[in-house]
Amino acid sequence: MRHYIKFKDYYFYLLAPSLTSSKYCTVMPSETDLKSHRGALNPQTADLQSLTNQSCLHTFFLKKTLLSELQRQAAGLFGMEASLFVPSGTMGNLISVMCHCRERGAELIVGDQAHIHLFEQGGTAQIAGVHSRTLRNLPDGTFDLNELESKIHNDYTDPHCTRTRLICLENTHNVQGGRVLPLSFLQEVRSLADKYSLAVHMDGARLMNAAVAMGVEAQAILRFCDSVSMCLSKGLGAPVGSLIGGRQSFIDQASHARKVLGGGMRQAGLLAAAGLISISQMVERLKDDHTNARIFSQGIQKYAYPVCDTNMDALETNILMLTVNDPRISPQEFCDRMAEVTAEEVAAVGCGVRVLMMPFYGRSVRAVWYLGISEEDTDLAVQKLRFVVEKLKG
Repeated sequence: MRHYIKFKDYYFYLLAPSLTSSKYCTVMPSETDLKSHRGALNPQTADLQSLTNQSCLHTFFLKKTLLSELQRQAAGLFGMEASLFVPSGTMGNLISVMCHCRERGAELIVGDQAHIHLFEQGGTAQIAGVHSRTLRNLPDGTFDLNELESKIHNDYTDPHCTRTRLICLENTHNVQGGRVLPLSFLQEVRSLADKYSLAVHMDGARLMNAAVAMGVEAQAILRFCDSVSMCLSKGLGAPVGSLIGGRQSFIDQASHARKVLGGGMRQAGLLAAAGLISISQMVERLKDDHTNARIFSQGIQKYAYPVCDTNMDALETNILMLTVNDPRISPQEFCDRMAEVTAEEVAAVGCGVRVLMMPFYGRSVRAVWYLGISEEDTDLAVQKLRFVVEKLKG
């Protein structure tokens, strides 16, 4: 028997018993094809079939459609006046920046390890025409508030300077390992923003992971923000889509910006149906992802140290950062060994397990838990880790 577990790019699957020769393609006897990344919600579920039978009208005709219902429920979830469906989180962040920074020469302040700054192609500059000013992200995803205040340009009489209009936050923080921003930090950022008449936008791709980890409602986090972009296609399991939240006037502007960016999808009903299931049924199960990530971290401490290590105190949600300490092997080589199945492994442990993880910065490797990975799957990943490390020690 061979198993296939994917811990890469937020998507994880366990497939048995057959493994094809293709490195990243496993097909079960039921013909489940997982060649490409996709959300984990099954389009054959009764709930999804029932919803999609109602309406698939496009986004220009909003009354009595699945899309308007998704946006209504999301606004309630956020504790905001309105929300807007967009195809991706990157577009959601870009639209939010465009709507907060509407004049040329505007500036936003963002952490130097933020997704908006590192992984969205500088769209805020090349498309929105907004200058980004960075400050150092601390290991917990926050930043120093004194440094933040020192970077704010509030002397609008000086023609040499940009005008600071926006502060961008990320919660949970991806690069820092899924860290949750404390409510006290958010409150202090809000106070500074109010002092200088700035807006606050949250890249809340994993907002619900943060809410579940803290045991609060999403609106308890977002009461300190003017806008948010939340992904439906990460921990919440939908195949496509994100939601922007904010005041009605902001969402009206966002709808206008979405059109010029090509995000006004005509037949969005099917995607909205999946989104409705995500926000109504998939939030509580995020606890399972957090628990399974901790199980794997305990396996690292028990079987992999000192070859590998992880900071368990920094593990707050579903993202685990593993450090490869052994100089004989690079993070890429470690990931290759975790993904490789040998006859020796099958003979030694009775089955073959492939675990796909992603090399990250420096000596680190990232693993992310997601809908579809159970505690049993995680135990298999721990077995694989133990086998790989014992071979290295060997």
